[in-house]
Order: sequence, then C-alpha cells, then structure tokens
Amino acid sequence: MESHVLYNDGHHKCIAFSMPAEDESVPSNQFLIIDGKEAAIIDPGGDLTFTPLTLQITKFTSMDNIKYVIGSHQDPDILASMPRWLIHLQNTKLLIPTLWERFLPHYNSAFTKGRLHHGLSERLEGIPDGGGVYTLGDTQIMAIPAHFLHSVGNIQFYDPVSQILFSGDMGASLVGNSGIKVENFQTHIGSMLGFHQRYMASNKACRLWAGSVRQLPVEMMVPQHGKRLEGRAIFDEFLDWIEKLSCGVDLIDEGTYDIKELMAMTKMNAI
Repeated sequence: MESHVLYNDGHHKCIAFSMPAEDESVPSNQFLIIDGKEAAIIDPGGDLTFTPLTLQITKFTSMDNIKYVIGSHQDPDILASMPRWLIHLQNTKLLIPTLWERFLPHYNSAFTKGRLHHGLSERLEGIPDGGGVYTLGDTQIMAIPAHFLHSVGNIQFYDPVSQILFSGDMGASLVGNSGIKVENFQTHIGSMLGFHQRYMASNKACRLWAGSVRQLPVEMMVPQHGKRLEGRAIFDEFLDWIEKLSCGVDLIDEGTYDIKELMAMTKMNAI
C-alpha cells in the first residue's frame, strides 16, 4: 500500500492510500483527514485493506486520534472492514448513510448489540439523505448527497480546508491511483466511460449532481478508484462530460431482459 499526501498546511492534512489489486480484487483508494489532533478515515475498505492501512495511518497520526470512520455506501470495498475498526478503536464513531444502517450486521456478527464496547447503536450515527456537517478539530467535514451514483444511498465528502471532494465511485477509473493526477481529461475519458455507463444510474442523477457540486470551490476531486482530478479546470471538464453522459437505465431496452435464449437452453417453451 502506498500513501500520497494531497494537502498539508502543518495543521490540516489530507492523505490518500492506494491499495493495489490482490488476486481478482478491485484496486481502491482510502482517505485520511487530520485536523490538529482529530482524524477521520473515509471509505476504509475491506478485510484485505485493514492491516496495511492501519500501518500506514500510524505514520501520520495516533490511532487514538481517529474520531470517525466514515463509509460512503454499503459495498464490500467500502465497508467490509468495519467490524475490525469498531473492535480496535473503542471510542471511534461510525458514520454511514442512514439507508444502510440496518444492513451492517450482515458483514459480521460483531455488530450485534452488546458484542462491541457500548454496543453498535451508541457508536453509529446515520447520515441523513440530505447530508450533514461533522466537526473535526477546528473544521468540519461536509457530507453531500450523491444518491444513485452508484449506490441508491450514496454520500460523498467535501473538505472545505483543502477544497478536496472525495467523490467515491464518481470519477472512478481502473488506471493508476490517487497518487497520480489526470494530465489530459479527453484521453482519460476512455478509462472511465464503461464504468460510468454501467455503475451510474441515469443521466438525470449525473446532471443533478453536477449542478449541485458546481457550487463548491473544488480544487481536487479524488475518487475511490484510479487517478485524481486536480485543478478547477479539469474538474469543470469532468462535470461538463458527466452531465451529458447517457448511462444506467438510459441505455437499457427490451433486449436487456431478453431470456428467450435461456429458455431455449433449458428446453422451455415461451408462453
């Protein structure tokens, strides 16, 4: 695992960690925000990530300083390591979109009330659909609605000090990592196109999201997979592209659900 310092003014730091693919797993980025003596981990990843990530984090801050472990949505590459974080960090708060709160016990029986110190309910804070603002040191982290991009209950995170948007799967590619910035957006489109056409729900969701985040002063967008987009100009290029992209349900038709060939293989007759 590699670490990449995205921002550091001496008091406030943003660090990205890049977990390479293991066997058939998807490579992913994890994030740490530090303000003074308080820290937050965003999208800590799965079980494969836990040990190398904790070793990297201790190079920048004490594990006792971690106030929040935050998940943007429910996927295993986002949250599967949550039981281990909750067991090892006894005073840390878990932030997760409210929609996914009741699904967490399926990751591990340790989520059962009483198995963890204070129980899960006392340590879990749901992020409402409209987002929220969470104090970290002398600043705040903004949780931004990004529903259906790709999860139905998706949240992104914005750091107002560094002006970094941690965008989850929006802007993701399977080339490079967060330590590498996109140099030419037009040539980078090919590495994003297939992913966004399949994993983003619709052009409507993309367009409304783009209109929302245009209001923010963003100097860097860092997705959970692949390279970062650095600079306002390239961020605006991405927004111009994504708000016009046909994707998800825009691309389906009757053929998507055609089962005639399957029925023929099982020697069934159509009704």
